[in-house]
Amino acid sequence: MLACIASPVILELLLFWNNDSFAKGLKAIEKSTSLLIFPLFIIGNFQRINFLKLLKVYVLGTTLVMLFFFIRFNVLYPDLMHKYLNGIHLWEMGYQFGNSVGIHAPALNMHLAFVTVSAFYFVIKSFKDDEKSKFKAITIIIFMLSFFFVLFVNTRMALVNVFIGVLIVLFYAVKQDNFRKIALKGLPLLVLLIAVLFLFVQKDPYMKEKYSSVSFAYMDKVGKLDEIDHPEVKVFNSLVTRVSIWKSAWELSLKNLPFGVGASDGKNELNRYYAATNQKFLAKYEFPTHNQFLDFLLKFGILGPLVVLFYISIIGYLGFDLRNPIIISFFIIFFTSNLMDDFLLRFDGIAFSGFWLSIFSSYWLQQKSALVNCD
Repeated sequence: MLACIASPVILELLLFWNNDSFAKGLKAIEKSTSLLIFPLFIIGNFQRINFLKLLKVYVLGTTLVMLFFFIRFNVLYPDLMHKYLNGIHLWEMGYQFGNSVGIHAPALNMHLAFVTVSAFYFVIKSFKDDEKSKFKAITIIIFMLSFFFVLFVNTRMALVNVFIGVLIVLFYAVKQDNFRKIALKGLPLLVLLIAVLFLFVQKDPYMKEKYSSVSFAYMDKVGKLDEIDHPEVKVFNSLVTRVSIWKSAWELSLKNLPFGVGASDGKNELNRYYAATNQKFLAKYEFPTHNQFLDFLLKFGILGPLVVLFYISIIGYLGFDLRNPIIISFFIIFFTSNLMDDFLLRFDGIAFSGFWLSIFSSYWLQQKSALVNCD
């Protein structure tokens, strides 16, 4: 299991010779060392890990931290909040808030999507366990706050993943308990979730544009973004920009098979390719691949996307083997997020996945050990 979690950093070590710069190669490996450290210390002490308690602390702690940053954002940037409340430049709010926290908005919302789904799980669990009313109320408040932050940061993939995760939690709750009992408890929460989303959309009309016309605009301009008048205004966050990036990354990757351009050289080589193919808009903003599979294909060649798929699939295996909705939801969140972005390129994405994969593995080992002891 240790080697499975460390597979991305093992790949970097295996193909270290392919880097043009020794120092940059070491820096690339340095970001991935948490994939060695976390499993070593966490799985090495797997019997001491209390999965649900740790998850509960994580959900509560993250929600409170985000509440602090939200209040801080209102105090430090009242002009941005005034614009937001008056429907002006709504598209920039999530990224501005993410920057104020010190994390890229899609990465922040990936964390928040997992927190929201986990918070929903604890709401359902509090009703199933018939906990005291005040604890039920606290779990509902935490869930609604975490969902509000997902809407405030407002990234498409995170919002979709929240609803998928909520449905997964409800599905497994129904499987493990009486359908009517779960429906009476879970469906009102789902209705409340949809109601909050509806009210948020009414206040934030840009969401209607973002999730429809903006997202899929100018798809006939793939690879020809410079033909669009002011592309930084019209298509900066659109699908056409990502597809254009993917097209360039794919073409460059094919030219550098079978071993890729090296871990330290992927971004620079892609930027040079933008310039060489006269894609001025992409070259100006130096867009990364925005797809982890393509990023590793470019850097490591044929082995790259196979290792990414293997690494993420471990999460899915653990979740489905344990029939655990939280782990399955994490798998879907991390898998889909890496289709639209490259979180194994960033330290926060590497540490986030490495930490939770180590926790999930420890929980899996606990359950398997319990089965062996029972036998």
